[in-house]
Amino acid sequence: MKIRDISEPASFFKAVNTCAGRVELMTAEGDCLNLKSRLCQYIALTQMFEDKRVEGIELVLSEPCDLNKLLPYIDAEE
Repeated sequence: MKIRDISEPASFFKAVNTCAGRVELMTAEGDCLNLKSRLCQYIALTQMFEDKRVEGIELVLSEPCDLNKLLPYIDAEE
């Protein structure tokens, strides 16, 4: 699912930590960030979400049921 923005990044990452499966961000350049990694969370928070540079980013979930936990924080493209 392509996303445009994540509201409340700190709360979003708390929800990510409760997910059963993998939660990854794929950039337009092909980079993959494992959002369950504290280091990747820090990079995403400081570089992407704080600067509002969330273009061409795709959220990839290994467990579809985890989407319900993250939807309240995601502004996704249809």
